[in-house]
Amino acid sequence: MKIYFGVCGIGFGHAGRCVPIANKLREKGAEILFSTYKDAVHYIKSEGYPVVEPPSMEAMVKPNGTIDFRQTVVKPGPFLAVFIFTRQVEAEIKFIRAFKPDVVVSDSRVSPLLAARMLNVPNVCIVNQFQIIIPRKKRLLRLAKLVDTGELAIIGKIWVSGTVPLLIPDFPPPYTISVGNLRMPIAYYRRVKFVGPVLPVHPNELPSKEELREKLGLDTDKPLIFAPISGPLKERAYIINVLKKIFMNFPKDYQIVMSTGNPSNPISIVKYRRHMTLYNWIPNRFEYLKASDLVVSRAGHGTLTQSIYYGKPMILIPTPSHTEQMNNAQRVEEMGIAKVIEQSDVNAKNLLEAVNMILSSDFYKRNIEQIREKIMKINGLETIVNTILNAAEGKYPL
Repeated sequence: MKIYFGVCGIGFGHAGRCVPIANKLREKGAEILFSTYKDAVHYIKSEGYPVVEPPSMEAMVKPNGTIDFRQTVVKPGPFLAVFIFTRQVEAEIKFIRAFKPDVVVSDSRVSPLLAARMLNVPNVCIVNQFQIIIPRKKRLLRLAKLVDTGELAIIGKIWVSGTVPLLIPDFPPPYTISVGNLRMPIAYYRRVKFVGPVLPVHPNELPSKEELREKLGLDTDKPLIFAPISGPLKERAYIINVLKKIFMNFPKDYQIVMSTGNPSNPISIVKYRRHMTLYNWIPNRFEYLKASDLVVSRAGHGTLTQSIYYGKPMILIPTPSHTEQMNNAQRVEEMGIAKVIEQSDVNAKNLLEAVNMILSSDFYKRNIEQIREKIMKINGLETIVNTILNAAEGKYPL
């Protein structure tokens, strides 16, 4: 059996959930080929998978990590963007024809889906953000309305027109995290299935919190703050520098483990004043997640759902103007399991106050434990793997 993954390569979130799916399929004897670009290429290759690279487009980013929607639209511009997209589809057709897969799996990419449908290959789509959402700022209002009407009608229709219903790797209502990012016409919901997040390592597969702290050389008495900062380099570089300076001068009552999200050099470790350890990349991040008391991070969907599965309250700093992250952060704050700090408000005083508030109160811990009890049996990884296998075996009509 051959399975072709067309994965969004911006940051590591999409690749990070598709690699565990591919691992399960490979265990069952499947031959895998990935199509992706930019950040995800090195990471997927390091996991032992072959990669083909189509032309790519990316969002423009300001020096402080803010998404620049105006420049994203201006560069490359609508005509060049259409040209690049056409080249993407052409590249996907070439790759798929050469590989001859039994099924094409897309994670948040339109071009592999269109190519698969042109070649009459079964296809599966995984998406946790139904549409691009532009912030409703006055200077972006016309752009927001244009994207809403055009993109929702075109891309939304493509998402829900696959061989199988659109797979959303999120908790079913009322615990859905991506509520603000999943606005769609009522008619589309007939072609949508909430399958649950992809969790590569479940908490019960690991030793106890205390055993993990001893294994990892961590203090068993001091609260542990885990700060896994991920995303595209331009979006994370600014906040990494800010947090590093703050954490270096944090009270010695806390211990901090921070990752800068750079898989190209996972060995590099730096210790600061005995209470803080900085990694480029943490392959065994779930051990640190289970050993921790609190997570400080951006507001990517994967990090949030993993923290919920592991019962960890969060302090979230969403990427400015990144509407998916802003909506995610607002949602988990409403659920009473996280505190949100805008990037412009991040300083030593505000961060320490938020840490003390969460760790000294039962409110956040109680809320996240109640939600955790409700969602622990949801296995998105298993459901997605079975759906892909069924599609490859022709159990769904084309």
